Amino acid sequence: MHPREQTIFALSSGRPPSAISIVRLSGSRARATLSGLAGRVPQPRMASRVLLRDSLGQPIDDAVVLWFPAPASATGEDVAEFHIHGGRAVLAALFAALAGFENVRPAEPGEFTRRAFENGKLDLTEAEALDDLIRADTDRQRRQALRQLKGLLGDKVRDWRGRIIEASALIEAGIDFSDEGDVPQELIRPALAAIKSLLGEIEEVLGAQGRSERLREGVVVAISGPPNVGKSTLINLLVRREVAIVSPHAGTTRDVIEVQLDLDGYPVTLIDTAGIRHTDDPVEQEGVRRARMRAAEADLVLWLIDAEHTRSESTRPELAGEASVWVIRNKIDLEGQGRAVDSAFDPLGTRGARAFKISASRGDGVAELVAALTVFARDYLGSGEGALIGRERQRRLLQETAHSLQRSLSAVGQGEELVADELRRASDFLGRLLGRVDVEDILDAIFREFCIGK
Repeated sequence: MHPREQTIFALSSGRPPSAISIVRLSGSRARATLSGLAGRVPQPRMASRVLLRDSLGQPIDDAVVLWFPAPASATGEDVAEFHIHGGRAVLAALFAALAGFENVRPAEPGEFTRRAFENGKLDLTEAEALDDLIRADTDRQRRQALRQLKGLLGDKVRDWRGRIIEASALIEAGIDFSDEGDVPQELIRPALAAIKSLLGEIEEVLGAQGRSERLREGVVVAISGPPNVGKSTLINLLVRREVAIVSPHAGTTRDVIEVQLDLDGYPVTLIDTAGIRHTDDPVEQEGVRRARMRAAEADLVLWLIDAEHTRSESTRPELAGEASVWVIRNKIDLEGQGRAVDSAFDPLGTRGARAFKISASRGDGVAELVAALTVFARDYLGSGEGALIGRERQRRLLQETAHSLQRSLSAVGQGEELVADELRRASDFLGRLLGRVDVEDILDAIFREFCIGK
C-alpha cells in the first residue's frame, strides 16, 4: 500500500508525562484498528470509556475513545482518538499496539494537516494559519493566525480567482466569435473593466499590508556596544529573569544570546551580543564577529555606552547595516562620581539618532525605553488587524498575480490571445496561493515544518 494510503497515528497533545494524552489515528484502517483495540466502535462523535487491549489481550489502559467517520472528520478520512493516561509507558504500549496492525504506521510531521488539505478540508492559506496558530507566542500573532484560519485570505482569493475566470471566459468567447462584427467588443469591454477593478483591489491589499507578514517572526533588536557597559544586565532586566551572565570582567559574553519578549502583543527577539572591541583571544574574536553579523541583520540596534566608553571605535556601517540605531547611555547612577561625560559625543556618527539614559542596575529610565520599543514594534509591524497577507509566499504570489493582470491590460490591442494567456497565468498564481495548482514542492516544504501529530 502506498504511504499516502496507509493509516497513520501520532501523539497530538503535549509531551509526556501528563494527566491525559491524546493519540490520533486517521485512514482507511482506523475503524478496524479501533475495533481491535477497544473491542467495538462507539457511536460517532460520542465519547466512550473502554479498556484498550493489545493483540494478545493484555490491557493497555482504561481510556476514552471517540470515532469520527469520513468525511465528517478533521482530515476527511476515518479518524479515531484515544484519550489515555499520559504516562510514557502507557503511550509506548499503545504505540506498539497500533504499529502491530497491518498498514498502520506513525505519522510524519504535518501529515494529518496535509491529508486535511488534500481532502478539501482547508486550503493552503488555512493550513499555514494553523501552523502559525500553534506557534503563536503573543496575542496579536494568535489573532492574526485565527483570522487566516477562518478564511480571511482564502475566501478573498477564491473570489478573485472566480472573477478572473469569468473575465477570461469573456475574452476567449470574443476570440471564438471574432468573425461576428461587434460581438467581440461587447464581450471584451466588460472583461477589461472587471480586470481593472480586480487589479485595483489586489494593489490596494499589497500597498496597505506593509510588513504584516513580519508579525510571524517579530522584530529583532540587538543590544550591542563595547565590553562591560551593561548589555547583559539590561537584557536580564528586560526579560525579568537571568538569561545572561553578568560579570565585571570584560569579554564574559562570548556567544549570541537570544530571548523572546512580548511587548503589548508584538513579538520581539532580543539579542545580547559580545562586547565589540579588538582582542587577541580567538574565542572572543569569534564572539565579536557574530555580534557584528547579528547586529547587521537586526531591525533595531541598541548601542550601549557609559561614561568610560563614549569614544567607541565602532562605526555605523560596520555595526548596523540598514538597521535603526538608538544610543543608550547606561550607568547614569554612577555619573558625577568622578567620571567625565562627553554629552555632545555621538558614538556612531548618527547625530539626531534617538538617545536614552538609563541605569540597568537600578532600573532608571528602563520603563521609558520599553515604551519606546513597544511603539517601534507597533510602527514596524503594523497593527495586523484585518491584515490579509500572513507570509512572504502569499505576498509574492499576489505580486505575480498583479503583474499578470497588468500585462493583460497592456496586451489589449495586440491580440485577445495574449490577454487570455496572461489571465490564465494570473489564475494559476492564485491557485498556487490556495495550494490547488502545481504546488507539490511547496507542499513538501510547508508541511515538513509542522509538528508530528498535526
